[in-house]
Order: sequence, then C-alpha cells, then structure tokens
Amino acid sequence: MAEKTTTPEDVPPVKFNAFGGVFTPSLLTILGVIMYLRFAAVVGHAGLWGTLAILAGATLISLITALSIASIATNMRVKGGGVYYLISRSLGVEFGGVIAVFFYVAQAVAVTMYVMGFSEALFSAFPGLTMSFRELATMTNLAVFLCVYIGAGWTIRLQYVILGVIILSLLSFFIGAGLAFDPTLLRANLAPRWTPGYGFFAVFALFFPAVTGIMAGVNMSGDLREPSRAIPRGTFAAVGVSTLIYVAICIMLAVSVPRGELVSGGFVLKDRALYGPLIYAGVICATISSALGSMMGAPRILQALARDNIFKRIKWFGRGSGRSGEPRRAIILTFLIAQGGIMAGDLDTIAPVITMFFLMTYGTVNLACFYEMRANNPSFRPKFRLHNWSVALLGALGCLGVMFLINPLAAAVAMVLSGSLYFLIARAEVLVKWGDLGSGLAYQRARTALLKMENERYHPKNWRPSILALSGGAYNRLHLSEYACWLTADSGIVSIAQVIIGAIEDLMKRWREAESLLRKFIREQEIAAFPVVVVEKDIHAAIQALLQCHGLGGTRPNTVLLGWSNDPEKAGMFSAMLGTIKRMHRSIVIVACEWWADAENGALMLLLAYLLKKNPDWRDRPLRIIRTTVPKADIGNIAREMRQLLADSRIDAELVILATENALAAVRRAMAPSAVLFAGFAPVDDDPSGEWLTWLHEVVGLPGDVLLVYNTGDAALGA
Repeated sequence: MAEKTTTPEDVPPVKFNAFGGVFTPSLLTILGVIMYLRFAAVVGHAGLWGTLAILAGATLISLITALSIASIATNMRVKGGGVYYLISRSLGVEFGGVIAVFFYVAQAVAVTMYVMGFSEALFSAFPGLTMSFRELATMTNLAVFLCVYIGAGWTIRLQYVILGVIILSLLSFFIGAGLAFDPTLLRANLAPRWTPGYGFFAVFALFFPAVTGIMAGVNMSGDLREPSRAIPRGTFAAVGVSTLIYVAICIMLAVSVPRGELVSGGFVLKDRALYGPLIYAGVICATISSALGSMMGAPRILQALARDNIFKRIKWFGRGSGRSGEPRRAIILTFLIAQGGIMAGDLDTIAPVITMFFLMTYGTVNLACFYEMRANNPSFRPKFRLHNWSVALLGALGCLGVMFLINPLAAAVAMVLSGSLYFLIARAEVLVKWGDLGSGLAYQRARTALLKMENERYHPKNWRPSILALSGGAYNRLHLSEYACWLTADSGIVSIAQVIIGAIEDLMKRWREAESLLRKFIREQEIAAFPVVVVEKDIHAAIQALLQCHGLGGTRPNTVLLGWSNDPEKAGMFSAMLGTIKRMHRSIVIVACEWWADAENGALMLLLAYLLKKNPDWRDRPLRIIRTTVPKADIGNIAREMRQLLADSRIDAELVILATENALAAVRRAMAPSAVLFAGFAPVDDDPSGEWLTWLHEVVGLPGDVLLVYNTGDAALGA
C-alpha cells in the first residue's frame, strides 16, 4: 500500500505563544536593516545627544502605541488581521478600512526595504558578485516569497536561528567597539552636526522604520495561542529589549568611530566589530527575518480586510489555503508590490515613505484607545489597565505632529487620501456584524447634551421642532412622515408613532413586530426619525402615554402632527383628542394640505413654513403671507406691522393683505397657485360631539395641502 504524502494543507494550524509569535518577530524586525546599515549615519548627523533624543521620541511613540494595543487587545477576542482587526472593532469599519489599506501597503513596501538592505549587505560582503543589485534583490524577494508561501510555521522556526546569529553579531560589535574606546571621540561626537537634507526630522524619518517592528507580532494575531496575553507581553518585551540595544549601540558608536566615518555611508558596524563576518551574517539574517515578518504580516491584513467584505473587489483575497487558512493569494500580491518597489526605489527613498504610513497607523491605534476610554462604554473592560486616555491622545497628536514636521506636503497628501477613502467606505454604508465605539460615543455625547439641556432654562430662541407624527403603522400615510421630516429640516427630532388598541398582555408579540416593521420602514424610506409603538385601551390613553413618557428632557415632543379626519362619526373623538393634546401643552399640526389668521398661531406657522423651505424639494418655492382684514381697516398700518415682524424674525416672505368681508373666499382666490396652506386654529376643551370642527371642513377644502396649526406658545418669532 502506498504511503500517504503529507502536504502543507494537511499540517494542522500552528499556534504560537508570546515569545515565538510576538516577541521574536517584533524584535527581529526592530533589529534590522536600519540598525546595521543606517544607524551609524544617524549618530553621525545627530551626535550622541541628538540620537538619544530621536531614539527617545521614536520609542515614546512606540511605547504609547504598545500601551494602546495592550488595552484594546485585552478587551476583546482578537482574531486574524492584527492592527486592522483592533481598529475596525473599535473605531469602526471606516477607520479600519482606511488603516488596513495604508498599513498593508506599508508592510508590503517594507519588504522592499528589507530586501534591498539584504542585497546591500551581500554586495558589501562579496564585492565580486557579477549580478546587478536589482537582480540580486529580485532573487531575494522571490526566496522570501517562497519561504512564506510554504507556511508561517516554517518561517517562525527559522527565526530562532536568526535571533541567535544577531546576538552573536552584536556581541562582536560591542567587544570591538569597546576595544577602540576613545574619550576624545566621545567629546567630538556629543553635539549634532546637521547638513542640508539631514536635519533633525529628516534623520528621524530615516530612523523611525527601525521601531515599527512592534506591529510584526500584532499582525500574527490569528496564529497566536492566547492573543490577549501574548500581544501585550511580547510587544512590551520587544520594545524594552530593543531600546536598550539601540542605546548601547549609539553610545559605542559615539566612543569608537570618528564623525567623518559615521556619515561616510560605509559599513561602520562591520569595521568596528571584533569579527567582521559575524556582522555580515547578522545583517543578512536580520534583513531576511524582517522581510519574512513583513511578507507574513501584510497578507494577513489584506485577508482579514477581504473577509470583512468592505471592498467587494478584493473579496477574492479573503480565501485561505489549508487547515491553517494561509493567505496565499494575498502573499502573491504582496510579492508583486514588493517587486514593484525594488524596480522603482532605493533604501533612503523608501524609508521615509514607510515612516509616514506607520505614523498614520500608530496615530489611529492611539486614537482608537482614546475614544474607547472617553466613551465610558461599559463593554470596555481591558485586563491591561496601566494606561490613560490623556496618554493615548498625546500619542495620536504626537504621530500627527511628527508627520507634518517630517514632510508637510506628504502628510497633507496622506491625510487627503485617507479622508477620501474614509468617505468612500462611509458612503458605501457597509453593514458589519460587530459592534464598534461609534454608537458608544454617540450615546455619551447624547447623554452629555441631554443633561446640559436639562440644567438650562428654556428660551424661545432655542425652540426646535420635536414632532410626534401619528402616522399609524408602517407604510400608512407616508405623507405625514414626509411632512414631519420636512418641518424639522434637520433642525429637530421626528418620532413616528403607531397606536395599537388593546391590552398589552394580549398584544406583546404584535407590539414587537409593529416596532420592528416601523423601524424597517424608516430605514427603507431613508427617513430621519425614531419609531415608537404603544399599546393602550383607547386613543386618549395612548396619546397621554406618548406625551408623558416618550423622549428625554429637551427631546420630548413639543408638537403633535396628525392627519385630518373626514369621518363625521369620529368627529367627537377627534375633537377630544385635540383637547387632550392642548391640555398637555403641546402644539398641534393637522395635515389636510398660507393664511395668517392670528398672531399667536402665526408665529409657529411662519416658523414651520421657513423650515419647510429649507428642504431641497421646497427651497425654490416662494413664501407668501395672506392676511385678511375687514374692508375699513388701516391696511397701510397693518402692512407696516407685518413687514416689521418679518424683518425682526429674519424671514423673507411676500406679503398679501386682503380687505374683505368673506375671508375664506378671498383666501381661496389669492392662494390659487399655492401648494401648501398653513392655517391657524384653536382646539376647544369640551366638545364631545365635535361640532366646532365644522368650520374647519371649509378650510380643509381649500386647494392644495392644508396644515392646521395650533401654537401652545413655546415658539416665538422675535427670539
């Protein structure tokens, strides 16, 4: 019987601990190409004090970001996708999508940087190589691609050997530099010596990619045994150990190497090492390990983004291979991007670009943590508590500031691109299955605003329409919902209410279904409104319940909007309902289809007409005030008073004054081209038969839509 051949797809998924999955890849990425090939130039330009300042600034940003990562990672069940997963589940899909794109590109381009560093070191070690630099870089990129394509487990096991080689190379340098110790060199290398093109922030940008390795471990979140424990432990350990190593290298370079040699661009660490070949081995291993780490991390970001289906065109990259779900399709794309970088750039050009992308990512991580802390969301309960919102905010602002100090134009372009991408994702209205802090922040802002409104005294100047529209069930009397939204004009609150007559004990299921259907109707019609369904024994009890209990503080309804009833059998009930609303001190708008009848209701009518004109559908429609008076009245004086009122209320309107004995007939003739008529009325307190409604039937019969308005007195034009 033939033996079964084991393929990578048959290998069970490998899960790593904090040391193997986070600390090792992070440390090896930090101790990479910049340390071996560019750190001497940093010391040469910045001097010992300047280099320590650059190191302190870069480490502080990394440390604050590590604190934010630890807080977020210990508050959720972390899956694949690394920093994208953390941000998208905190700040939401828009921020997550933007950072995923930028961070993926940064990681893919970082492969280019590490491959070029490897090639540069190999040419230095073997000057007789016959192939070109670009050919060697291409072959290296291909080798890194193949290694990662086999699987993450193979790569991480290889990194333990690489870590050993790097330790030996650093020991060789420290011993050699110690033997060349010269106090004179130390004094000469203390102060910075800036040159054109190499100022503080230019050198900072050259060095910063060295400390971006903390993301290498976070990117492996899907391959960790316990991400919430491994990410904080491994990340902090990598930051601490690497910082000590860089401080030691900085001091040893300053005490053993002349300034001219530091800035010469030569292989300084190799020249000062006890045994030079170990430095070659170290830089070759370090650059390869960093390239492997980025080649592993970048595809996992793209895979997680594709699986969330934010951009449908990249969904193809979400599929994994084998039991471990290796992102091989994304690995191929990452290889192609890295190869494009090899064909187009060089090490000194690519490093600042990567710095900009990483600073954006770091800043967003800190922003996510800041918002999580300030939202006071009960669900934010991280196990890691050694962090504060002010520190997270400092980290976010620091990243943004450093971006603009390094290159204002590049920073501005990056912000515009990220803003455009954010807008595209937000416009797509992606539906996600996870919660983010957007709703938590909205809740906190609403809470603060409601408490502020509650503690302030009401003034008519602050009047806004808060309309309770009695439109009935979903898809019933859509025109009432439309008018309610038109009359608020994005300046107030609309609640669409449905009343179900009966006992709540018998109608609990119907109540839930009606509210769900009403919420669906609001979403489908794209109405800015809130649903409310109440079950009561009769309409009067329902109105009383709604006006007593619906809303909070200043958001409680101040206006009830309902439809006109032509049913004579319901006249008594309709009249009683209006009386109930009046006694509960709410304004009333009855929609049946401009008529200035009295000053009291006129204020609210004019305000509602003004709000109606703020909507795009009504913006170009003229506003006319029709004022009727007796034939012998002083029309000139009335006109002056009305124009002064319009001027004081800052509302543009055409004024029509009709001297007539038959006001209704005159209005009918004057309003012929009108689409909407606002007419004032006053409900009576006691009219069980509804007789007083008779005269309103003539008003409702006027052409066009009539809106009958009763002002409870809260709205004033002079405010």
